[in-house]
Amino acid sequence: MNAWSPASPCTTTRCLGPDAGGASPREVLRRYAAFAATVAGVLARPGRLDTDPVRLSAAARAVLAALAVTLDAPEPLPEPRAADAPGTLIVANHVSWLDVVALLAVAPAPLLAKREVGDWPVVGPLARRAGTRFIDRDGLRRLPRTVADVTDHLRTGAPLVVFPQGTTWCSAPGGAFRRATFEAALRAGAPVRPVALVYTRDGRPTTAPAFVGDDAFLPSLHRVARTEGLTVHVRTGPLLAAPPPGPAPQRRRALAAAARQAVAEAAGRVPVRSGAAGAAVPTGPAAAVVPVRRPVPGTAPGLVRAARAGGPERGVRGV
Repeated sequence: MNAWSPASPCTTTRCLGPDAGGASPREVLRRYAAFAATVAGVLARPGRLDTDPVRLSAAARAVLAALAVTLDAPEPLPEPRAADAPGTLIVANHVSWLDVVALLAVAPAPLLAKREVGDWPVVGPLARRAGTRFIDRDGLRRLPRTVADVTDHLRTGAPLVVFPQGTTWCSAPGGAFRRATFEAALRAGAPVRPVALVYTRDGRPTTAPAFVGDDAFLPSLHRVARTEGLTVHVRTGPLLAAPPPGPAPQRRRALAAAARQAVAEAAGRVPVRSGAAGAAVPTGPAAAVVPVRRPVPGTAPGLVRAARAGGPERGVRGV
């Protein structure tokens, strides 16, 4: 751990409310059985899943269905690209290990993830089979190499999914986006696609799937399995082009801020119910995060000012 490591104020004590539950013990057992059978079936198939986006998307959707998690999302997103054009950098807020499954269902593409994800039960093997690139977020000395690798990947024309917050928050949109992967997008000339992930239970915001603080995978899986009416909403923002020419630190700050703003706006398009007794409304730190204000067209410096909340620029900040 170092001073530049991603950090979130969200913890299980502060953020996870009493809204998980509702499924009967029999139903929970049925979901566990379906989940185990689905994952075993996916992992038993030979070959890497990322070579077949249709198969990868279907596998991810099957995992969600086994846990009775409804996916509210557009059809899979094959990003339009001309021949020899770079791939799209797909950036999303980060709430849960379920984010990985939901994004693979909608945008079946390799992911960039912290190395700990590879050690998670179930999700780790699935992520490896999906061609995930694992990185050490605390290894600042390797950061330039990571940026170069992501740049090279995008230049091949292949998309890449990243969680630029670097850690999880209990609800959308969460914290600031770190800038290193945006530097890679700028170097590769790659477009950026913002994606928002929002969780609801029976139409109301919920933190039941949040995987925060010192939470462990199995307790988190149990909360998901016993929660009735859980839906993950996936909303996309418009493709973001590169900021105007200027100093590299300013451009990556501006692009990261614009992407985070677009995610906040996309999250705001998810219809939610509120006000009823027992509504599962997030009360933790992330619930207090407000979207970045929409800038007046042409005021890129405003985006730069919004991004400065993440701290001073020293070379390329962590992913």
